[in-house]
Amino acid sequence: MAIASPSAPSFSASFCRTRTETPSTFTRIPSIFTHRAKPRPLTRRLALSARFNKSTSSDAGGSVSPDNGEPENGEPDDSELQYELFHGLSPQRCRKGSPVFVTLPLDTVGPLGLLRRPRAMVQSLKALAAAGVEGVVMEVWWGLVERDQPMLYNWEGYLEIVALARRCGLKVRAVLAFHQCGTGPEDPHWIPLPLWVLDEIDKDPDLAYSDRFGRRNMEYVSLGCDMLPVLLGRSPLQAYADFMRNFRDTFRPFLGVVITRIQVGMGPAGELRYPSCPTQKLTWAWRSRELGEFQCYDKYMLASLNACARAIGMPEWGNGGPIGAGNLMQNLEQTDFFKSHHGSWTTPYGNFFLEWYSGMLLLHGERICREAETIFRGTEASTSVKVAGIHWHYRTQSHPSEITAGYYNTRLRDGYLPIARMLAKFGFTLCCSCFELQDLEEQRMNPVGSPEGLLRQLLSAARVCDIPLEGETSTTSLDHQSFQQVVRMSKFYSYGLEKPSFSFNFVRMDKKMFEYHNWIRFNRFVRQMSDANAFRAKLEVDAMPDTRRSPTSISDVAKFGMGSTYC
Repeated sequence: MAIASPSAPSFSASFCRTRTETPSTFTRIPSIFTHRAKPRPLTRRLALSARFNKSTSSDAGGSVSPDNGEPENGEPDDSELQYELFHGLSPQRCRKGSPVFVTLPLDTVGPLGLLRRPRAMVQSLKALAAAGVEGVVMEVWWGLVERDQPMLYNWEGYLEIVALARRCGLKVRAVLAFHQCGTGPEDPHWIPLPLWVLDEIDKDPDLAYSDRFGRRNMEYVSLGCDMLPVLLGRSPLQAYADFMRNFRDTFRPFLGVVITRIQVGMGPAGELRYPSCPTQKLTWAWRSRELGEFQCYDKYMLASLNACARAIGMPEWGNGGPIGAGNLMQNLEQTDFFKSHHGSWTTPYGNFFLEWYSGMLLLHGERICREAETIFRGTEASTSVKVAGIHWHYRTQSHPSEITAGYYNTRLRDGYLPIARMLAKFGFTLCCSCFELQDLEEQRMNPVGSPEGLLRQLLSAARVCDIPLEGETSTTSLDHQSFQQVVRMSKFYSYGLEKPSFSFNFVRMDKKMFEYHNWIRFNRFVRQMSDANAFRAKLEVDAMPDTRRSPTSISDVAKFGMGSTYC
């Protein structure tokens, strides 16, 4: 039976003053594992081994150069293309670099938790392995695994992906996605929160984030109720911890061997942030320069704000978000709160509110990091957290789009260094996107945006705190300029470090990736980023009854990819 959420939650005054706390003790409930592997007839096994000889690098120091081996126009000439097509891959070069992973399609696992198009997935994974990709990124959706009942988990589709990746010689990065995917039931990639969680939100709408207009955001459970037993007797934090614990127990044989990193979702799109702007609009929000809306109007967030305001003797500051913050589409210079000169974000009230708002987000991150570090300790799989790349007001004084997302980052304050310090405390890797974006292109539409400036600040925070970095693309960009921008920004992080720890996730695999010229460019990019000493791929898969010849060359993969790869 559901436990009704308290109508007037209370918080102690110390809640808003500290960012560390003693982990709560959870009652262990035996988890239920519903994996039912279907037997598949094994007719024969294919083993494919390809060895490539290294060639001498043109760089004496073995460093990666964005232009190394590239024609001026960035496209391969005919002789190089013919060599690559004939030999399967172009000769590998001896240089130090960074491993590349590829994110799997959103519909890899279907609504019932089963792997879709397994034979096509095998061919796609074999192609990635032949290209020298280190592994794949697998999003594990809370709304699919624990869909119908609390503590009833179905890992079947994800177990099959990990098994296929292992047979193809690929590593796996698992993203534990505690958020919604897509815009609604009409979206082909729609994955809501678990149905039983949605039932509880229907009973208590304040479990969802709310802005000042009362608009609810269902992408992620409000962090204001992190510690309250609002999900059928468990708190959201307990539900996340139980999910992680069951994942660990189910995939234990693979952890540290095949599954080498686990990214823990902490908000909308898996990012540590508030849903100040709906996720589906983030890819183009900079075009309209949306300011974002503060997400502090559900009763749990308001109770915390009110308690903190009373604790400092200013109860009038605890009734809601800032007045005069404008609206989503307004010019920030026409707002009282965000304007550059004498905006109320610089006042004692503005500092109080933004410290509380960003502090709540950081506290949410600390709580989940503490649980994840305890759960995955000893598994030899590293952990990471993703931070959003919200860059469309980066050149302004107040950075409104970052502030409303929970990053108290302005011209007067570094909002990302506290997050990097928190990740360093728990041994987490920082994941961030925007690696393919260039200021020159972005500022043609939005003069006050700066993806490169934001990314440099995040990379500097990671260097200062000595934490590993995981880069991503924000969109599926397969052009030469985007690939070379990734190489340049990765060098910004790694330059001068004795032991740089950088890896890259390409987001994401689709049918265009396997088209002829795109595949050539992607192969060259992987070669630039990755270690390339005498690459050897061992592919061993369970053959399907109608398995065809395995594609071993770029020409085979390109032709096969457009018709039969997963996407």
